[in-house]
Amino acid sequence: MPQFSEARERRNKKTIPIEDYLTTPEGLKYYDVVEGKGPIAEKGSTVQVHFDCIYRNITAVSSRESKLLAGNRIIAQPYEFKVGAAPGKERKRDFVDNPNGLFSAQAAPKPPPAMYSVTEGMRVGGKRTVIVPPEAGYGQKGMNEIPPGSTFELNIELLQVMPPEEK
Repeated sequence: MPQFSEARERRNKKTIPIEDYLTTPEGLKYYDVVEGKGPIAEKGSTVQVHFDCIYRNITAVSSRESKLLAGNRIIAQPYEFKVGAAPGKERKRDFVDNPNGLFSAQAAPKPPPAMYSVTEGMRVGGKRTVIVPPEAGYGQKGMNEIPPGSTFELNIELLQVMPPEEK
């Protein structure tokens, strides 16, 4: 029975040894915590993800931060973007401020640039952990609790893939 407890130990171990990470052409290190079973995110396809940026065990930026809507409904909007697109080029959300200012689409957290390329090759249902260096992260500006020039961990969960629109 030793293998059994070993596997459980590995599963419960939170930190993944760096040699288990794969490296993208841009030099980002990533590890698939969960292999998805669904469609593959390819360059040009539009995807919906939830993402969390973890810095020193603190979730600093997250798409799961719920927004309070009228009637006390809470939503956590998945983040939608085109794989391989330049950051900031995604379509603005469909909803806008209503007159009483209850909800603003612009309040959506900004993912690090790394996410636009590192999602490529993921399958729907998959979860990927990425080590994001400052140049692929928030650079010299920083973001929330992530100080300028910091490396942090990005966790991505791929929820949906829409194929590229046929021209």
